[in-house]
Amino acid sequence: MTRPAIDGVLVTWGERLFYPGNRIVRSPPVPRLDTMLRRKAAVIRSRIEATVRRAPQVMVKVTGGGRGMGAIAAHFRYISKHGRLEIEDDRGVTRTGKEALHDLVDQWRYGGSFIDDVSERREAFNIMLSMPAGTNADLLKKAVREFAKAELEGHRYVMVFHGHQGNPHVHLCVRAESSTGKRLNPRKADLHRWRETFAEKLRGWGIDAEASRQPTRGVTRNYEALWRRRAREEGRLRHSPPASKTGSKQANSRSMAAQSWAHILKALAASELAEDRKLADCVAEFVKDVPAVWERLGQEQRERALERQRLQRQMPNDRNVGKASPDIRR
Repeated sequence: MTRPAIDGVLVTWGERLFYPGNRIVRSPPVPRLDTMLRRKAAVIRSRIEATVRRAPQVMVKVTGGGRGMGAIAAHFRYISKHGRLEIEDDRGVTRTGKEALHDLVDQWRYGGSFIDDVSERREAFNIMLSMPAGTNADLLKKAVREFAKAELEGHRYVMVFHGHQGNPHVHLCVRAESSTGKRLNPRKADLHRWRETFAEKLRGWGIDAEASRQPTRGVTRNYEALWRRRAREEGRLRHSPPASKTGSKQANSRSMAAQSWAHILKALAASELAEDRKLADCVAEFVKDVPAVWERLGQEQRERALERQRLQRQMPNDRNVGKASPDIRR
Protein backbone atom coordinates (compact mmCIF):
# COMPACT_ATOMS: atom_id res chain seq x y z
CA MET A 1 0.00 0.00 0.00
CA THR A 2 1.17 3.55 -0.71
CA ARG A 3 1.89 6.13 1.98
CA PRO A 4 -1.32 8.15 1.35
CA ALA A 5 -3.45 5.00 1.54
CA ILE A 6 -1.76 3.94 4.80
CA ASP A 7 -2.25 7.41 6.27
CA GLY A 8 -5.93 7.32 5.36
CA VAL A 9 -6.45 3.97 7.12
CA LEU A 10 -4.55 5.10 10.21
CA VAL A 11 -6.57 8.30 10.52
CA THR A 12 -9.90 6.55 9.92
CA TRP A 13 -9.37 3.71 12.39
CA GLY A 14 -6.89 5.42 14.69
CA GLU A 15 -9.37 8.15 15.57
CA ARG A 16 -11.96 5.50 16.41
CA LEU A 17 -9.39 3.70 18.55
CA PHE A 18 -7.96 6.66 20.45
CA TYR A 19 -10.76 9.23 20.15
CA PRO A 20 -13.99 7.17 20.21
CA GLY A 21 -16.08 10.30 20.69
CA ASN A 22 -15.62 10.71 16.91
CA ARG A 23 -17.41 7.52 16.00
CA ILE A 24 -18.13 8.50 12.39
CA VAL A 25 -14.86 9.17 10.63
CA ARG A 26 -14.91 9.16 6.83
CA SER A 27 -11.96 9.50 4.49
CA PRO A 28 -11.92 9.54 0.68
CA PRO A 29 -11.63 6.13 -1.04
CA VAL A 30 -8.18 7.17 -2.21
CA PRO A 31 -6.81 9.53 0.48
CA ARG A 32 -5.07 12.62 -0.85
CA LEU A 33 -1.47 13.31 0.03
CA ASP A 34 -1.90 16.54 1.94
CA THR A 35 -0.30 18.13 4.96
CA MET A 36 -3.29 17.74 7.27
CA LEU A 37 -3.60 14.02 6.57
CA ARG A 38 0.11 13.47 7.16
CA ARG A 39 0.00 15.37 10.44
CA LYS A 40 -2.99 13.40 11.70
CA ALA A 41 -1.38 10.13 10.64
CA ALA A 42 1.86 11.09 12.42
CA VAL A 43 -0.06 11.68 15.65
CA ILE A 44 -1.82 8.32 15.30
CA ARG A 45 1.48 6.53 14.62
CA SER A 46 3.02 8.06 17.75
CA ARG A 47 0.03 6.98 19.85
CA ILE A 48 0.14 3.47 18.41
CA GLU A 49 3.85 3.26 19.18
CA ALA A 50 3.37 4.50 22.75
CA THR A 51 0.49 2.12 23.38
CA VAL A 52 2.16 -1.03 22.05
CA ARG A 53 5.33 -0.40 24.04
CA ARG A 54 3.11 0.15 27.06
CA ALA A 55 4.11 3.70 27.93
CA PRO A 56 3.15 4.74 31.48
CA GLN A 57 -0.55 5.54 31.72
CA VAL A 58 -1.59 8.74 33.48
CA MET A 59 -4.29 8.67 36.10
CA VAL A 60 -6.77 11.48 36.65
CA LYS A 61 -9.44 10.72 39.21
CA VAL A 62 -12.18 12.71 40.92
CA THR A 63 -11.98 11.45 44.50
CA GLY A 64 -14.92 13.42 45.87
CA GLY A 65 -15.89 16.98 46.68
CA GLY A 66 -17.01 19.18 49.52
CA ARG A 67 -20.63 20.12 50.18
CA GLY A 68 -19.82 23.17 52.21
CA MET A 69 -16.81 24.97 53.61
CA GLY A 70 -16.50 22.55 56.51
CA ALA A 71 -15.77 19.63 54.19
CA ILE A 72 -13.53 21.74 51.95
CA ALA A 73 -11.46 22.94 54.91
CA ALA A 74 -11.11 19.34 56.11
CA HIS A 75 -9.77 18.36 52.70
CA PHE A 76 -7.30 21.25 52.76
CA ARG A 77 -6.00 19.95 56.09
CA TYR A 78 -5.81 16.38 54.80
CA ILE A 79 -3.89 17.04 51.56
CA SER A 80 -1.51 19.52 53.24
CA LYS A 81 -0.97 17.33 56.31
CA HIS A 82 -2.33 20.16 58.49
CA GLY A 83 -0.18 22.77 56.77
CA ARG A 84 3.11 20.85 56.83
CA LEU A 85 3.16 20.38 53.04
CA GLU A 86 3.42 23.27 50.61
CA ILE A 87 0.10 24.54 49.23
CA GLU A 88 0.04 26.29 45.87
CA ASP A 89 -2.99 28.24 44.64
CA ASP A 90 -4.21 29.21 41.18
CA ARG A 91 -2.10 32.40 41.24
CA GLY A 92 1.08 30.40 41.81
CA VAL A 93 1.42 31.55 45.44
CA THR A 94 2.88 28.86 47.72
CA ARG A 95 2.50 28.78 51.49
CA THR A 96 2.75 26.44 54.46
CA GLY A 97 1.46 26.44 58.02
CA LYS A 98 -1.86 26.55 59.83
CA GLU A 99 -2.22 30.29 59.39
CA ALA A 100 -2.03 29.83 55.62
CA LEU A 101 -4.82 27.25 55.87
CA HIS A 102 -7.06 29.66 57.79
CA ASP A 103 -6.46 32.42 55.22
CA LEU A 104 -7.20 30.02 52.39
CA VAL A 105 -10.50 28.95 53.96
CA ASP A 106 -11.57 32.59 54.36
CA GLN A 107 -10.65 33.37 50.73
CA TRP A 108 -12.80 30.51 49.48
CA ARG A 109 -15.66 31.23 51.86
CA TYR A 110 -16.02 34.92 51.01
CA GLY A 111 -14.43 35.19 47.54
CA GLY A 112 -17.31 35.03 45.08
CA SER A 113 -20.55 33.40 46.21
CA PHE A 114 -20.58 32.82 49.95
CA ILE A 115 -19.96 29.20 50.97
CA ASP A 116 -21.54 28.16 54.25
CA ASP A 117 -20.14 25.39 56.45
CA VAL A 118 -22.76 23.01 55.06
CA SER A 119 -24.23 23.34 51.58
CA GLU A 120 -26.88 21.43 49.65
CA ARG A 121 -24.72 21.46 46.53
CA ARG A 122 -21.15 20.42 45.80
CA GLU A 123 -18.95 23.48 46.23
CA ALA A 124 -15.62 21.89 45.29
CA PHE A 125 -14.19 18.88 43.48
CA ASN A 126 -11.19 16.89 44.66
CA ILE A 127 -9.02 15.65 41.80
CA MET A 128 -5.92 13.47 41.96
CA LEU A 129 -3.36 13.31 39.12
CA SER A 130 -0.89 10.48 39.42
CA MET A 131 2.07 8.86 37.66
CA PRO A 132 4.11 5.70 38.33
CA ALA A 133 6.96 5.64 40.85
CA GLY A 134 10.17 7.20 39.60
CA THR A 135 8.53 10.12 37.78
CA ASN A 136 10.44 13.36 38.25
CA ALA A 137 8.60 15.33 40.94
CA ASP A 138 9.45 18.83 39.70
CA LEU A 139 8.41 18.04 36.12
CA LEU A 140 5.23 16.37 37.37
CA LYS A 141 4.26 19.52 39.25
CA LYS A 142 5.00 21.69 36.21
CA ALA A 143 2.78 19.47 34.07
CA VAL A 144 -0.05 19.69 36.63
CA ARG A 145 0.23 23.50 36.71
CA GLU A 146 -0.14 23.62 32.93
CA PHE A 147 -3.01 21.13 33.06
CA ALA A 148 -4.86 23.25 35.64
CA LYS A 149 -4.39 26.47 33.64
CA ALA A 150 -5.71 24.76 30.51
CA GLU A 151 -8.66 22.87 31.97
CA LEU A 152 -9.66 24.85 35.07
CA GLU A 153 -9.40 28.41 33.83
CA GLY A 154 -11.48 30.84 35.86
CA HIS A 155 -11.77 28.50 38.85
CA ARG A 156 -10.02 28.84 42.18
CA TYR A 157 -7.91 25.81 43.00
CA VAL A 158 -5.11 24.65 45.25
CA MET A 159 -2.60 21.89 44.57
CA VAL A 160 -0.44 19.83 46.91
CA PHE A 161 2.23 17.36 45.82
CA HIS A 162 2.49 13.99 47.58
CA GLY A 163 5.76 12.14 47.04
CA HIS A 164 5.85 10.11 50.24
CA GLN A 165 3.65 7.30 48.89
CA GLY A 166 4.16 4.67 46.20
CA ASN A 167 3.15 6.73 43.17
CA PRO A 168 3.93 10.46 43.08
CA HIS A 169 0.70 12.41 42.69
CA VAL A 170 -0.81 15.85 43.02
CA HIS A 171 -4.06 16.66 44.81
CA LEU A 172 -6.11 19.42 43.22
CA CYS A 173 -9.05 20.94 45.04
CA VAL A 174 -11.12 23.04 42.63
CA ARG A 175 -13.90 25.43 43.51
CA ALA A 176 -17.00 24.37 41.55
CA GLU A 177 -18.13 27.89 40.71
CA SER A 178 -15.90 29.94 38.42
CA SER A 179 -15.33 33.68 38.53
CA THR A 180 -18.04 34.07 35.88
CA GLY A 181 -20.56 31.94 37.76
CA LYS A 182 -20.17 28.87 35.55
CA ARG A 183 -20.20 25.64 37.52
CA LEU A 184 -17.83 22.72 37.04
CA ASN A 185 -19.60 19.40 36.49
CA PRO A 186 -17.06 16.83 35.25
CA ARG A 187 -18.46 13.88 33.31
CA LYS A 188 -16.81 10.78 31.86
CA ALA A 189 -15.92 12.54 28.61
CA ASP A 190 -14.35 15.39 30.60
CA LEU A 191 -12.27 12.95 32.61
CA HIS A 192 -10.86 11.36 29.48
CA ARG A 193 -10.08 14.80 28.03
CA TRP A 194 -8.34 15.64 31.28
CA ARG A 195 -6.22 12.49 30.95
CA GLU A 196 -5.35 13.44 27.39
CA THR A 197 -4.37 16.97 28.45
CA PHE A 198 -2.34 15.74 31.41
CA ALA A 199 -0.43 13.24 29.25
CA GLU A 200 0.23 15.95 26.66
CA LYS A 201 1.64 18.32 29.29
CA LEU A 202 3.86 15.55 30.70
CA ARG A 203 5.22 14.72 27.26
CA GLY A 204 5.95 18.43 26.80
CA TRP A 205 8.36 18.15 29.74
CA GLY A 206 9.98 14.99 28.41
CA ILE A 207 8.05 12.49 30.55
CA ASP A 208 6.87 9.39 28.73
CA ALA A 209 3.08 9.27 29.24
CA GLU A 210 -0.01 7.97 27.47
CA ALA A 211 -3.77 8.25 28.12
CA SER A 212 -5.37 5.46 26.09
CA ARG A 213 -8.63 3.82 27.18
CA GLN A 214 -8.90 0.31 28.60
CA PRO A 215 -10.51 -1.19 25.45
CA THR A 216 -7.66 0.25 23.38
CA ARG A 217 -5.16 -1.52 25.63
CA GLY A 218 -7.18 -4.75 25.70
CA VAL A 219 -7.86 -4.31 29.41
CA THR A 220 -11.19 -5.00 31.13
CA ARG A 221 -10.24 -4.32 34.73
CA ASN A 222 -12.98 -2.90 36.94
CA TYR A 223 -11.25 -0.49 39.33
CA GLU A 224 -12.66 -0.50 42.83
CA ALA A 225 -14.09 2.79 44.07
CA LEU A 226 -12.33 4.34 47.06
CA TRP A 227 -15.43 4.07 49.27
CA ARG A 228 -15.75 0.37 48.41
CA ARG A 229 -12.12 -0.26 49.25
CA ARG A 230 -12.45 1.44 52.63
CA ALA A 231 -15.72 -0.37 53.36
CA ARG A 232 -14.12 -3.71 52.48
CA GLU A 233 -11.10 -3.01 54.71
CA GLU A 234 -13.48 -2.20 57.59
CA GLY A 235 -15.63 -5.26 56.93
CA ARG A 236 -18.72 -3.25 55.92
CA LEU A 237 -18.87 -4.25 52.25
CA ARG A 238 -21.54 -6.85 51.52
CA HIS A 239 -21.20 -7.15 47.74
CA SER A 240 -18.09 -6.70 45.61
CA PRO A 241 -18.25 -5.59 41.95
CA PRO A 242 -17.04 -8.02 39.26
CA ALA A 243 -13.31 -7.94 38.56
CA SER A 244 -13.92 -7.21 34.85
CA LYS A 245 -16.21 -4.68 33.25
CA THR A 246 -19.38 -6.19 31.80
CA GLY A 247 -22.38 -4.94 29.84
CA SER A 248 -23.29 -4.12 26.26
CA LYS A 249 -21.56 -0.74 26.28
CA GLN A 250 -18.25 -2.24 27.35
CA ALA A 251 -18.65 -5.08 24.84
CA ASN A 252 -19.27 -2.57 22.02
CA SER A 253 -16.19 -0.57 23.02
CA ARG A 254 -14.02 -3.69 23.00
CA SER A 255 -15.45 -4.74 19.64
CA MET A 256 -14.73 -1.34 18.11
CA ALA A 257 -11.17 -1.40 19.50
CA ALA A 258 -10.57 -4.90 18.12
CA GLN A 259 -11.88 -3.89 14.71
CA SER A 260 -9.67 -0.79 14.69
CA TRP A 261 -6.54 -2.71 15.68
CA ALA A 262 -7.20 -5.31 12.99
CA HIS A 263 -7.48 -2.68 10.23
CA ILE A 264 -4.42 -0.81 11.51
CA LEU A 265 -2.33 -3.98 11.66
CA LYS A 266 -3.31 -5.03 8.14
CA ALA A 267 -2.47 -1.60 6.75
CA LEU A 268 0.89 -1.28 8.50
CA ALA A 269 1.91 -4.80 7.48
CA ALA A 270 1.17 -4.01 3.81
CA SER A 271 2.98 -0.65 3.87
CA GLU A 272 5.82 0.14 1.50
CA LEU A 273 7.68 1.78 4.42
CA ALA A 274 10.03 -0.38 6.52
CA GLU A 275 9.23 1.58 9.69
CA ASP A 276 5.52 0.86 9.23
CA ARG A 277 6.18 -2.86 8.82
CA LYS A 278 8.34 -2.78 11.95
CA LEU A 279 5.51 -1.06 13.82
CA ALA A 280 3.15 -3.77 12.52
CA ASP A 281 5.36 -6.38 14.21
CA CYS A 282 5.04 -4.48 17.49
CA VAL A 283 1.26 -4.22 17.09
CA ALA A 284 1.02 -7.96 16.36
CA GLU A 285 2.97 -8.74 19.52
CA PHE A 286 0.78 -6.35 21.52
CA VAL A 287 -2.57 -7.79 20.37
CA LYS A 288 -1.61 -11.46 20.24
CA ASP A 289 -3.38 -12.06 23.57
CA VAL A 290 -6.54 -10.23 22.50
CA PRO A 291 -8.72 -12.96 20.90
CA ALA A 292 -11.17 -10.50 19.32
CA VAL A 293 -8.39 -8.98 17.22
CA TRP A 294 -7.06 -12.32 16.02
CA GLU A 295 -10.54 -13.40 15.00
CA ARG A 296 -10.91 -10.33 12.79
CA LEU A 297 -7.49 -10.72 11.18
CA GLY A 298 -8.21 -13.98 9.43
CA GLN A 299 -5.96 -17.05 9.13
CA GLU A 300 -3.57 -15.62 6.54
CA GLN A 301 -2.93 -12.44 8.48
CA ARG A 302 -2.45 -14.36 11.73
CA GLU A 303 0.15 -16.61 10.12
CA ARG A 304 1.99 -13.60 8.71
CA ALA A 305 2.04 -11.87 12.09
CA LEU A 306 3.30 -15.00 13.85
CA GLU A 307 6.00 -15.51 11.22
CA ARG A 308 7.21 -11.91 11.64
CA GLN A 309 7.38 -12.43 15.39
CA ARG A 310 9.35 -15.67 14.94
CA LEU A 311 11.87 -13.92 12.68
CA GLN A 312 12.19 -11.06 15.13
CA ARG A 313 13.01 -13.44 17.98
CA GLN A 314 15.71 -15.09 15.84
CA MET A 315 17.40 -11.81 14.90
CA PRO A 316 19.74 -11.50 17.95
CA ASN A 317 21.04 -15.07 17.51
CA ASP A 318 21.50 -14.60 13.78
CA ARG A 319 23.47 -11.43 14.32
CA ASN A 320 25.72 -13.08 16.87
CA VAL A 321 26.86 -15.72 14.40
CA GLY A 322 26.89 -13.33 11.44
CA LYS A 323 24.34 -15.24 9.40
CA ALA A 324 21.43 -12.85 9.36
CA SER A 325 19.99 -12.30 5.91
CA PRO A 326 19.58 -8.73 4.55
CA ASP A 327 15.79 -9.16 4.56
CA ILE A 328 15.74 -10.14 8.23
CA ARG A 329 18.06 -7.32 9.18
CA ARG A 330 15.73 -4.84 7.51
